[in-house]
Amino acid sequence: MGFSSPWGSLRHVGNAVFLMKVFAARASPAQIKAATRNAIDCTAKKELGYILGDTGRSFVVGYGTNPPQRPHHRGSSCPPLGTPCSWDNYNSPAPNPNTLYGAMVGGPDGTDAYADNRNDYISNEVATDYNAGFTGALAAAEEGLTCKASRRLAI
Repeated sequence: MGFSSPWGSLRHVGNAVFLMKVFAARASPAQIKAATRNAIDCTAKKELGYILGDTGRSFVVGYGTNPPQRPHHRGSSCPPLGTPCSWDNYNSPAPNPNTLYGAMVGGPDGTDAYADNRNDYISNEVATDYNAGFTGALAAAEEGLTCKASRRLAI
């Protein structure tokens, strides 16, 4: 996985993949070689696969293998409407009572360590800027990833 910062590490990966795919889609053949375009697709496939759980852990709530169940998010950690929400709910080790389907958590640290802990806002927070690039990258991938080799770019 590409890594640049422990705070919301996957947000940077999703944004980088999205920007690479936008560049590749807009660049003319004179501006980008076919091998580079292929490397971008291979990188996108590998990084999106990592986020979605190809390594045995999904970082998208409610999706894939072993997804996060305790994202750092008030609405998802509180009981259903009409029931008071307190710090006891927040501090509970139980999975969140409301599932934020599709929300990508911040992700692992530089050693690839991740704990599904609601109190770990660095790794387990969800935010619109985390999901924006990831969603754009998924949309770009939907148009096709023509990865013909295992070569990938370092991000």
